[in-house]
Amino acid sequence: MKVNLRTVSFADEQFLFRLYASTRADELGAVFWSEEQLEAFLKMQFALQQHAHAAQHPQAEHQIILFDDVAAGAIRVNRTADEIHLVDIALLPEYRNAGIGSSLLKELLAEGERSGRTVSLQVLKTNRAIKLYERMGFSVAAEDGAYLRMEWRPGV
Repeated sequence: MKVNLRTVSFADEQFLFRLYASTRADELGAVFWSEEQLEAFLKMQFALQQHAHAAQHPQAEHQIILFDDVAAGAIRVNRTADEIHLVDIALLPEYRNAGIGSSLLKELLAEGERSGRTVSLQVLKTNRAIKLYERMGFSVAAEDGAYLRMEWRPGV
């Protein structure tokens, strides 16, 4: 398995939209909208998400996840002096459960260990990835409505 990262470029916009839409497929599967309505909704939500991430984490590194040189997902990480915050990570369905996300998380944890920084993330309470985060040593630090803030601390 060869996983690499490269910086997101303007040319990645369509891929990033397709990736975002794939993360909403289960949630929107029961909605009885036309294809046009669904696409318009997803485009609006995608634009809002991208804007929110850029506004809340302007210094974050946004990268395409490459699996054997093929775009498989995206990751956005905001690094500060005290914390490594995983803003977002997503993989296309055909690349999920292949160890890609785990390997990237392990790299962030190793970076946190080397630098003495907490690694944090925010996740929907209904997200199946919570089990992965718990297995990797993250614990719930706070609850905010539908979201959990999870943290991993070096040396713990």
